[in-house]
Amino acid sequence: MNREAETTATDPHPDLTSPPSSAPAAAAVDQTRRALIGTAAGVTAAAVAPGLVLYSNANEAAPRTDPVSDVHRWGMLIDTDRCATGCTACVTACDRENGLNLQAKPLGDDQDKWQNQRATWIRKVRLQDNLTGRMTNLPLLCQHCENPPCVDVCPTGASFKRADGVVMVDRHTCIGCRYCMMACPYKARSFIHERVEQNLSRAPRGKGCVESCNLCAHRLDNGDISTACADACAHEGHHAIVFGDLKDPDGPLRQALAASPNRQIREDLRLNTGVRYAGI
Repeated sequence: MNREAETTATDPHPDLTSPPSSAPAAAAVDQTRRALIGTAAGVTAAAVAPGLVLYSNANEAAPRTDPVSDVHRWGMLIDTDRCATGCTACVTACDRENGLNLQAKPLGDDQDKWQNQRATWIRKVRLQDNLTGRMTNLPLLCQHCENPPCVDVCPTGASFKRADGVVMVDRHTCIGCRYCMMACPYKARSFIHERVEQNLSRAPRGKGCVESCNLCAHRLDNGDISTACADACAHEGHHAIVFGDLKDPDGPLRQALAASPNRQIREDLRLNTGVRYAGI
């Protein structure tokens, strides 16, 4: 909070144009003002208007002030050989990080219908090779293409790609046409069909908007180079997800890509995805 320059009775260079009798009153007002500011700084939730509450967290890192640049291109490598059957740690972590776990099934809706319609940013897909019978666990999410089809078809510019390669949706300009969902070859986008009662401030959502994985952009913008899914996978001991900078030759992602044969899903589309897979 910016504070104006203040002059008190102890100032060695007082304002000579001020009446001498105003100094004690100014000092009293100043002390009261400081006390009020100190009290307000310790409040984590303040009512601004009926039904509107602002939340802050003193422990959160300060948000970035510099613009996103193309110095980095964020991506990940997913090793399907390390992805454990039955493990949903990445899905659960993503849900909690982005408030997807706050979605509630509408009263009277069929459970199967709800599971098919609820927003999901990561899907665990189970694949079987028809020739060998080999089973593969494939976490599928937005692939963060260099040439994203979702961006090409969006009529309002709501689907866009940041300079650092992260593909996102601006919910303020999304009109819910769902062209991007039809254009995505990975079926990685979700549509919010029902009114949303609870939201996280870092991941707001509302009925009639499209959304998808954004590589935990709120973390990146606060200087935390990690994603919730990668952290959860490592915590479980699988280490199937490596997140990092595709432009950093000495970074963990480039080293992992160099160490393991990997590929893009639907390489024939030449989208140059930011997400790569090993073991398929």
